[in-house]
Amino acid sequence: MVVRQRAVASRSVASFADLFEATVDNVAQVIQGKEHAIRLALVCMVAQGHLLIEDVPGVGKTSLAKALARSLDCDWHRIQFTPDLLPSDVTGVTVYNRQTGTFTFRPGGIFANVVLGDEINRASPKTQSALLEAMEERQVTVDSTTYRLPAPFMVIATQNPVEHEGTYPLPESQLDRFLLRIRMGYPDRAAEIDMLDTHGGGSAVDELTPVLSPADVESMVETTKAIHVAPALKGYIVDLAAATRRHPALALGMSPRAALALQRAARAHAASRGREYVVPDDIKVLMGPVLEHRLALSPDSQLSGGRTPDILGEVLASVPVPTGRAGA
Repeated sequence: MVVRQRAVASRSVASFADLFEATVDNVAQVIQGKEHAIRLALVCMVAQGHLLIEDVPGVGKTSLAKALARSLDCDWHRIQFTPDLLPSDVTGVTVYNRQTGTFTFRPGGIFANVVLGDEINRASPKTQSALLEAMEERQVTVDSTTYRLPAPFMVIATQNPVEHEGTYPLPESQLDRFLLRIRMGYPDRAAEIDMLDTHGGGSAVDELTPVLSPADVESMVETTKAIHVAPALKGYIVDLAAATRRHPALALGMSPRAALALQRAARAHAASRGREYVVPDDIKVLMGPVLEHRLALSPDSQLSGGRTPDILGEVLASVPVPTGRAGA
């Protein structure tokens, strides 16, 4: 019976890896030289998380979000966040129908499988808070009535860190809802030349064809949930969390939700590599994208120019890595 279950799991992971690579190749047609960012975005999707893409203007944040959305054969909406955007524009509003004499619900932009929130930090805190329930519980409540969001559901938000005028920094409670935060960075010379060829005649994103159906995504999500995490690796995650909480340079360490997020992302990363089990490297490679936006530096560390990536490096170096067979 055990052998049979392992055989089924192996086939599921193999199918997962094939679909994952097909989607990476599809998105890479329009996002040159950024395979790592593409893979992290897909890991976030199959781990049922939400993605925050933060970088300077013009490096492909919105293009990556649109390319990922167009690679899925499902509904996707774009919400351009502005200072005058209202919460009802996001969640929806109840309106009175004169013909029927009743109130009907008119869904907002959040009702889609993939929601692209462009320049999310330009909206007011009140509008930003309208996303909290949707991102955490995959539902919205309007006038005391709760409406379920479609499955799969993912928010991909972008923001520019260098533009401060007319922006509202995301509060910690909302940052914690994002499973991963990634940065695009500038492409290398060869990739930028390819970009000039690909995008010179117009938008290549609009020409992408879907390679995944909603059923494929749901199947990949279920495969991710079945990836084995050995007890020693669960202890490793807890020890990493404890190390961040007692680090003198951090005022806010890993929360239990952050530990769960790291495990979910590690499972998805393992499946994308064709494995049925998590290894320590899955956890290490995701420490930055999962945790950097969740940790808060102490005042002394801020004054001395401390950097969260450096502190995470110290945390990783201080916690012993489990030895032995990770899949046991």
